[in-house]
Amino acid sequence: MPLPARMTVIAITKPGAPDVLQPVERDVPKPGASEILVKVAAAGVNRPDVMQRQGNYPPPPGAPVDIPGLEIAGEVAAIGSGVKQWKVGDQVTALVSGGGYAEYCLAEESIALPVPKGFSMTEAAALPETFMTVWHNVFQRGALKAGESLLIHGGSSGIGTTAIMLAKAFGAKVIVTAGSPQKCEACKKLGADFAIDYKTQDFVAATKEATGGRGVDLVLDMVGGDYAERNHDAAAVEGRVVQIATQQGFKVTINLLKIMQKRLTHTGSTLRPRPVADKAMIAHDLEAKVWPLLAAGKIKPVIDSTFPLKEASKAHARMESSAHVGKIVLEAGR
Repeated sequence: MPLPARMTVIAITKPGAPDVLQPVERDVPKPGASEILVKVAAAGVNRPDVMQRQGNYPPPPGAPVDIPGLEIAGEVAAIGSGVKQWKVGDQVTALVSGGGYAEYCLAEESIALPVPKGFSMTEAAALPETFMTVWHNVFQRGALKAGESLLIHGGSSGIGTTAIMLAKAFGAKVIVTAGSPQKCEACKKLGADFAIDYKTQDFVAATKEATGGRGVDLVLDMVGGDYAERNHDAAAVEGRVVQIATQQGFKVTINLLKIMQKRLTHTGSTLRPRPVADKAMIAHDLEAKVWPLLAAGKIKPVIDSTFPLKEASKAHARMESSAHVGKIVLEAGR
């Protein structure tokens, strides 16, 4: 079946509230030598999409300027001249640098992964961004090992729910913070050993109590701001803190003496602007070590809600409400 010349995309018509996301017509892109063109069945919604819509997160060079979307699942519709890993008709899920809110989207062949056995396209679209972020930051950068303890801030988010499941699957003790008793309970159902309501509890004191006064081996933080120094307080001697976002600000004051005395490591990373080779390395590791757990049904992404692609504005409003638990996904076929 020949490819159409035009497609519907969800474009950011101007920086602003969710209603600036509107369906428009665009040309169907052609894959470069190392790219595949995916007929999108579903696309994950992530916090960077919201920031890009607001005008606070410019996409990296080469990514679509006004079409958000960092993860997709669908069927390969065309391949570039140098592609060897995929063929037309393969079902894939992929991390992309942008443009996922569309009927067709380009992806680098090396950052695409097979849809896990038994997974729907909606479930598959909820995998790449959060699983790659968690795997790289918790296991590769944070070096979490079986028997260690992990504190996850924002435990009920897409990143948080993924981190809970992966950390438990690899034998860690998991402590989370979340913003309501209901969210705390949802985190416990996923396997968290302790859940702290950060609105009513001091997470530093609660973390120390949960670890017998020792503190945690690793902190996964997306908050920033005054959490930076509090994370150092909550960490054990030789503890590590990995920063993946700064929702409350990226300029902070910290006590360097505390870092020296406790021999702490505070690192962090971003994913979207990284070179293709970096992302491919993470994807390769995931396929080898995590995809078998997905195929065996031992881990499954938590889907909070789904919306038709053309109602992306409602999906963004849902994310901004912070009422969600798990992933929000757009479905192109609806």
